[in-house]
Amino acid sequence: MLDVNFIREHLAEVKKSTKEKGYKTDVDAILKIDDERKSLLQEVEKMRKDRNDIAAQMKGGKPAPELIAKGKEIKQKLADEEKKLDELTAKVNDALKSVPNVIFDDVPLGGEEKSVEVKKWGENKKSGTDHLDYAASRDWVDFERGAKVAGAKFYYLKGDLAFLENALLQFGLKKVREHGFTYMTTPDLVSSKVLEGTGFAPRSSEQSDEYYIEGEDLALIATAEMPITGYHMDEIIDEDKLPLFYAGYSACFRKEAGTYGKYTRGLFRVHQFNKLEMYCFCLPEQSKEIHEKILAIEEEIWQEIGIPYHVINIAAGDLGAPAAKKYDLEYWSPVNQKYQELTSCSNCTDFQARSVNVRVRRKDGKIEFVHTLNGTAISLARAMVAVIENYATEGGKFKVPEVLRPYLDGREEL
Repeated sequence: MLDVNFIREHLAEVKKSTKEKGYKTDVDAILKIDDERKSLLQEVEKMRKDRNDIAAQMKGGKPAPELIAKGKEIKQKLADEEKKLDELTAKVNDALKSVPNVIFDDVPLGGEEKSVEVKKWGENKKSGTDHLDYAASRDWVDFERGAKVAGAKFYYLKGDLAFLENALLQFGLKKVREHGFTYMTTPDLVSSKVLEGTGFAPRSSEQSDEYYIEGEDLALIATAEMPITGYHMDEIIDEDKLPLFYAGYSACFRKEAGTYGKYTRGLFRVHQFNKLEMYCFCLPEQSKEIHEKILAIEEEIWQEIGIPYHVINIAAGDLGAPAAKKYDLEYWSPVNQKYQELTSCSNCTDFQARSVNVRVRRKDGKIEFVHTLNGTAISLARAMVAVIENYATEGGKFKVPEVLRPYLDGREEL
């Protein structure tokens, strides 16, 4: 969430970012409501002063009937106006949730097609093995029984593919620990306060991607980013403790709403998968450098596994509400002969921290909001797609990437 005073002071910038991200929010209308709130607040504060003055006059003796009557009148009117003020404040705060974060100056403008390649690594193969046909032929995956039990796009992993998933996780854990991240497992459910605070606000109701628990103020998480964002909710962290690096492992649940026309075959886009997510709480002046660090870790992981990729600076029209800037790492699919999303990392500045009230106490005593960043270490379903496409051999065997062999009993082939 953006601060309403920040919006007033940077109105043109906020309007531009809102438009470029594809949100239809009427920012001027929000400020008009906030003007009403501020005006009413002044009236309420004056009435509170009058109430206190009358209370002071009534001490030390028997007050005049007129003073008692006036005190009752102010008390009743104040109660009515305070209720209106609470309603207006809630209305402003609710409206502010529809204003996305401001983009950085180096974010490309336009839709998804305007995203810019910033680097490339590896040699792109001219052919590969379809992951779904390959895994099904070896009885490694079962979508049919997954659909019978839970519905379309749910699945079972079996045998060596389940072991491969675990190997990818263990390798990812090794890498993030080397870079100083504290490993944690997270709740698979969060409250609406955390969900909204994380900033997963869809551009339209048709794009809502979360599964909600009926009768409970809970939703299944789409990423460990959600519960980690809430980990320090309503806390003040001392400056010398920042940055804080966490790596959260969780199941992820997504309806995949609004994905019409996108690549969905097999494990590439499913309703449930496991993921190891990197996350950082840091000082505002640290966030741009840490964003590049998280990207570098993602690149290190996939270079060591040996998967060709490129990195793109995501265009404004394809950014979610929280991100001021986002990189996607897309692997080269030898099957489809194009780059496909594998990981991402975002700098959310103070957008999430303001919503869940995570602040830092500076050494001089000043209190301000921290910055938050997130990045995918290993998204396991897509990771398996990438490695099968690149490492399944013509003879029907799977050549295990060298860095994964220690987690598969040293086996070179599956």
